Amino acid sequence: MRLPFGRRRHAAPSEPFSLISLALSLSTFAASPASAISFTPVPAPNLDLSQLGRVVLAGDFSGISLYQFEEQREHAFRSNGSEQLLARMPNGLFAPIVNTDATIRTMCTFNTDNGTVIVLGGNFTSIRDPDADSAAMQSTAIALFDPATAAVTPLPGLSGQVNALLCDQDRNTVYLGGSFVGANSTNALAWEAGRSWVNLPFAGFNGPVTSITKTSNGNIIFGGSFTGLGNASTPSTPDGQIINLSTATITSGLSSTAAGFSDPKNIICKTGGADGAGNTWLLQDNVPGFWEAKFGHGFRPTKLRLYNTHQDGRGTKTWRFTAMPINGIMNFTYIDPVTQRNASCTSECPLSDDKSIKFQDFHFVNVIGMNEFRFDISAFYGSGGGLNGLELFADDIFSYAVSEFNEPTCAGLEFPSTATATGPWTVTPSFSSSANYLTAQLTAPITNTSASVVFTPDIRESGHYSVNLYTPGCLQDNTCTTRDQVRLTGQMTADATKSQPIDVDLYQTNNFDKYDQIYFGLIDASSGSFRPRVTMTPLAGQSLAQMTFVAQRIGFTLINSTGGLNGLYEYAPGDAVNAGDFMKSAFNRLGAGFSTGSSVNALATSGDSTYIAGNFTSGSMRNIVSMKGDDQNAQSVGGGLNGEVKSMFLNNTSLYVGGTFTSTSDNATENLNNVAVYDTSKNSWSPLGAGVSGRVVRVVGMTMNITSSTPEVVVSVNGVFDQLLAFGDNPAVRVDGFGVWVPSQGNWLQNLDLPVESVEGMLSASILNFTGPSLYAGSLSSSSLSARGAAVLGSETLGRLPVDIQPSTDSSASSGLAKRDGTLADGDINGVAAAVFDTNNGRNLTILGGHFTAKATDGSTTHNLVILDGSNSDQVTGLGDQLSPNSTFVAMAVEGDILFAGGKVAGAVSDVNVNGLVIYNLASRSYGTQPPTLSGGNGTVSSIVVHSSTKDVYIGGSFTSAGSLDCVGVCSFSTTASRWNQVGRNLKGDVSSLMWATDNILLAGGSLTINDTVPASLARYDAAQQTWDTYPGADQLPGPVTVLTAGTSDGGQIWAAGTSSKDGSVYLMKSDGSTWQQAGQSALQPGTNIRGLQIFSLTSSHDASDLLNQDETLLLTGSIILPGVGSASAVLFDGANFTPFALTSNSDSDKPGSIARVFSERSDYFAKSGGNMPLVFVILIGLAVALGLMLLIVAAGFFLDRLRKRREGYVPAPTHMFDRGSGMARIPPHELLGGLGRRGAPQV
Repeated sequence: MRLPFGRRRHAAPSEPFSLISLALSLSTFAASPASAISFTPVPAPNLDLSQLGRVVLAGDFSGISLYQFEEQREHAFRSNGSEQLLARMPNGLFAPIVNTDATIRTMCTFNTDNGTVIVLGGNFTSIRDPDADSAAMQSTAIALFDPATAAVTPLPGLSGQVNALLCDQDRNTVYLGGSFVGANSTNALAWEAGRSWVNLPFAGFNGPVTSITKTSNGNIIFGGSFTGLGNASTPSTPDGQIINLSTATITSGLSSTAAGFSDPKNIICKTGGADGAGNTWLLQDNVPGFWEAKFGHGFRPTKLRLYNTHQDGRGTKTWRFTAMPINGIMNFTYIDPVTQRNASCTSECPLSDDKSIKFQDFHFVNVIGMNEFRFDISAFYGSGGGLNGLELFADDIFSYAVSEFNEPTCAGLEFPSTATATGPWTVTPSFSSSANYLTAQLTAPITNTSASVVFTPDIRESGHYSVNLYTPGCLQDNTCTTRDQVRLTGQMTADATKSQPIDVDLYQTNNFDKYDQIYFGLIDASSGSFRPRVTMTPLAGQSLAQMTFVAQRIGFTLINSTGGLNGLYEYAPGDAVNAGDFMKSAFNRLGAGFSTGSSVNALATSGDSTYIAGNFTSGSMRNIVSMKGDDQNAQSVGGGLNGEVKSMFLNNTSLYVGGTFTSTSDNATENLNNVAVYDTSKNSWSPLGAGVSGRVVRVVGMTMNITSSTPEVVVSVNGVFDQLLAFGDNPAVRVDGFGVWVPSQGNWLQNLDLPVESVEGMLSASILNFTGPSLYAGSLSSSSLSARGAAVLGSETLGRLPVDIQPSTDSSASSGLAKRDGTLADGDINGVAAAVFDTNNGRNLTILGGHFTAKATDGSTTHNLVILDGSNSDQVTGLGDQLSPNSTFVAMAVEGDILFAGGKVAGAVSDVNVNGLVIYNLASRSYGTQPPTLSGGNGTVSSIVVHSSTKDVYIGGSFTSAGSLDCVGVCSFSTTASRWNQVGRNLKGDVSSLMWATDNILLAGGSLTINDTVPASLARYDAAQQTWDTYPGADQLPGPVTVLTAGTSDGGQIWAAGTSSKDGSVYLMKSDGSTWQQAGQSALQPGTNIRGLQIFSLTSSHDASDLLNQDETLLLTGSIILPGVGSASAVLFDGANFTPFALTSNSDSDKPGSIARVFSERSDYFAKSGGNMPLVFVILIGLAVALGLMLLIVAAGFFLDRLRKRREGYVPAPTHMFDRGSGMARIPPHELLGGLGRRGAPQV
């Protein structure tokens, strides 16, 4: 839940909100009686910001949070199809409490004798706790989560996926619906705590179930894409699929040594029954023996066909069939050729030696899986046993990616199952899977032509089929990190109008084997003019450097049913099920009236009303209707909608729906655009804004704090769209398939000009009425504050700046700078990279630079640099359109009225080209005459610092000249003479960072060379001598310095970070002016990118350290990877330990955000509130106190003297001029002064 911000009282940046004082008081998150879902607070950071003025954290992020709980993590939402069970921490952030390898599609609460559990359903194959080191437990489609203990319990027995759950506490039963097989049911099943799986009386449905609800009378309503009750069916002509023995590994025991009769492969693909060399396999004389076959795939045979031999009077008399790996002797039924009656056998099955009988068929009593079998001959005719042929048949229809597993070509079938693979495929062993499979290692760019498999089944009978794709798990072959999405396409009927084409995208990131239903419907039998085919390719456009693409098999299951249904079924628990009674139910009759191919996607019940939504037509009502109480006819829901409804969420009288529609069926309410709300009390539809730009798949309820500490219900919308459409004064908002509608504000969360939280990702289910914290299922990335690029930092608070920063439309433009700029190890520079405050001459400006776009106050779009005027109602302006929008600013400084802004900058100011640097007059808000352009190297600027004494501006970067002046790496610009000056003559290379250590010493970090011969990672410039030399001990640095900061106020100590020239690892070191010490090297994990360093004073001391004073800490910004934590955008270092300080998210990337640097209005980082003052202030205060005391003493003397005289009767002398002059004679000056110089007293 979001925690409340302070409200803005004036035109300054919005005031912050307290992340601690108010967060912990939210009653919504009071711990449940079972305290397993709990979060551990961390100590406050105690930064002393009192001397710094305004402080801003700038970077590339869309949301930011302070680190307050140990369970907080910085991670992007998962884009690999996996989801989590989530709870909210007291600061409102989402935290995972259970991880799965796929989607959690539904969940409900269920009370058992041992307490309340959460039932989770989906298409996952494994589940584990969020600890990165925890092992995944195999759990297919369903599991239990105990909030009291945080224990997860898989419920084995299902194969497939669960789409819907209903926890019926009244009957102590959990109803499941989906696309699965379990117990003896298909697609619907029940679970009871004491009995485990319970078959429903009707054994499921012939198609998938997508939703379940309970009506007011206690009946259970199932919705989905089914046409009747029933299980999978065998084909009308059974045993039609031939198992390929020709590619199996064949061995034998005690085979004959006679030429032409010893090879056990002689009897494969031999259906003529002829004896002879090469056609017959024989055993040695008078001994039993065996014939054995091992396969690279599993199969379930239904029939064994044996061709006995009669070679030289020999033949097999009795035999047995042992299945592996279960090592079980199989039972068979057969027709006795003598009596023509059914018979059965097990370990001594007979085989006739009647030459007129070409073959005998034996049917398996138990259809079980095997991948190996052994045929033992125990008795024989004549001198020994043997066979002329052996065949295995099955009902299961598969097309295997490994073509050798498909039906044999030697069988002479007209349309055998086949597969055609194109691409760099190799065969991978089955491991724990059911069959070997193909694997292709693909490298970027990934396209739909990188590899493919075309599956062609042997369909001998037209009918309704369920088509399932089987995908081997990734744990067994260690490819989980490189698995991703695949696309399946295909046409199942000769007449394309009779079926929907297959067009499905699926993830292959499952830890264990799974199957996904990719089609349910009519399939035409194979013919000379048409063959059903499914093509599997990688999903094009995936951002992977390497992808592992796997292909195993596709299964086709013929579906039988009672018929009479169409997507709806009402089940009365306890009543007998009779297909003849279907039409007694109003729900069943409603479904029966739907057009062919209809489906019910969502059900919701409120009071005695049940809402039914999907893709159907019922009379004049389309896609959504309601049934009320005992009414026998459906009711209109505002006339229905003109497109399919995929999901519903009911909150009181508001029914939120999502799908693919644009208006009501009668066009009375338009601009619904895929998402809308229906008022059940007013029978009216309303849009959510103007809707979204594409298909909505899920509508899920959430709770948030929007304007107070009391949570309110909001609505998340998930799907395949990239915009929240513009409406009213709200522009279109770019999103990635996720939006949050706030009913109390009548607007999208992303549009609100309020300090609200940031949430991105995918939400598939929620439980808002659970006793304790609300629970959510999905993949979310959340932050306490929604803020792009920059956030105001207060004492344990965060706040927004009054500017709308958005990603640049061309982020690739900065990639060249990234290679040069040491503050970024790899990748592009995006977001805000630099900031500066200008309070000169009465101004109150906040200036942000980077690579972004922003909306100016006048409505125009400004690129990469914005100026916020706090003295003018936070007016937002830019620099105009004279600079290229592809520019990137990474360094800025203000001297007097002039802004210096550098980076990868290009453009033309007053028809004069600029490169790397631009200057701008903040007083006149105009460009002045630009300095001669920087050139050479990359022509980019990475650092700008001002010399406090001369006011010259020093520029560092990758360049070799400024105009016609040779200036390599560092150049200074005189603000008084308006010209470039060389900074020494003996430095070369690219500079990443500049810092004035003292008023006379400038430090430069980078890849440098001094005097053409001495390499240096850190150089020192003496402004008095105008020469460069290496910084003391710089040879101890592992590589170029990219970031610098002062370690003490006098600059005698410094901190430096960079990357090792040897292995590219990141280092952090401190110098006392002569020697260097490494800092926390083992804690900084690979992938760390340090972009900024800054010492902060503390209000509370930490433990003693050799590296830092106890009342100081070092802040690292960038993307810091810590053990057990992962990435953090800002980290505090106390000399011994790293602790996360700020975490970010980024809605425009599949990675977390990052913080470039911290910027402050004043640079008094070493000043301490309540500590010692500088000496000059102590002296001035002392003088003021002494002067004050002297004045008090003099005043007291005057007062006491006057009091004494008054008591003695003193009368004041006359003050008038007349009185004063009347008794005084004039004395000539020469008489008054003439006695001076004589001895004795003067005479008057």
